[in-house]
Amino acid sequence: MTTPPGPTISAEELTVWRAMLRAEVQISRRLQADLLADHDLALGAYDVLTHLGEQPGGRLRMNDLADRVLLSRSGLTRLVDRMQREGLVIRESCSSDARGLYAVLTPLGRDRLAAATPTYERGVREYVLSRLDDADLRMLAAMLAKLVETPHRSGEGGV
Repeated sequence: MTTPPGPTISAEELTVWRAMLRAEVQISRRLQADLLADHDLALGAYDVLTHLGEQPGGRLRMNDLADRVLLSRSGLTRLVDRMQREGLVIRESCSSDARGLYAVLTPLGRDRLAAATPTYERGVREYVLSRLDDADLRMLAAMLAKLVETPHRSGEGGV
């Protein structure tokens, strides 16, 4: 049995969708370029450092970290491997689960995060926040909240 095609996306809807994708890619590329130029730090690595830096003890289980940085488990493993070679993070075994591993922020990683954060925040302000007024920001926040809600598919108990 095949699933019937969904409703057709209008030209206007497709334009909005593509604009959203373009905006995300362009902003990410600019932030990446700034972080690489000023700190030799990729945007993904900055994201990892940020999430670790927000945690008590600067540590997160690898699975939890992968969910937060929106990478596959294997993608995060490769990134953390590179970051470990640079001395930014270390891995520690989980005492309660022999299969579990933590990524832990090192002092060097904390220093690199502190140095890169003003560059990151300046980019976020320049590429996004400065282009929106308070009403735009509230509207964007409301729209994004709708997009990150978990939708219910037909037959899954939704309303």
